[in-house]
Amino acid sequence: MMSTRPVELGSIKEGSFVLLDSEPCRVVEVEKSKPGKHGSAKVRLVAIGFFTGSKKSHVGPASSRVDVPGIEKRSGQVLSMMNDTVQIMDLETFETFETRYISEDAVHKIEPGVEVEYWRIMGKTRVMKVKR
Repeated sequence: MMSTRPVELGSIKEGSFVLLDSEPCRVVEVEKSKPGKHGSAKVRLVAIGFFTGSKKSHVGPASSRVDVPGIEKRSGQVLSMMNDTVQIMDLETFETFETRYISEDAVHKIEPGVEVEYWRIMGKTRVMKVKR
């Protein structure tokens, strides 16, 4: 399992991932304010939870640190589908696991036998796309 690493808040860009309330989130908006007379520049992030889809925001000095989760991108094959979960076998390690997190792009194309790209972040997995 890959861990997190601290990054300066001022260096975060839209599309990057940060850890807010112990949840990996994709940053959708970054707003930077100029430093005032007595303070440092402030940064406001708006991010969407990678697994929950919930919207979160974070405000802090540009020099403060925020954790960025490590993302492991892997390939797997769909073995079966049950209700809202998908069983996948990793194509390198041959480990099998189940996940219920599937991206909008992949949800209608998933069927047993197809090859998928999945991302593992902080021990949780999400199917990102179906490979053709």
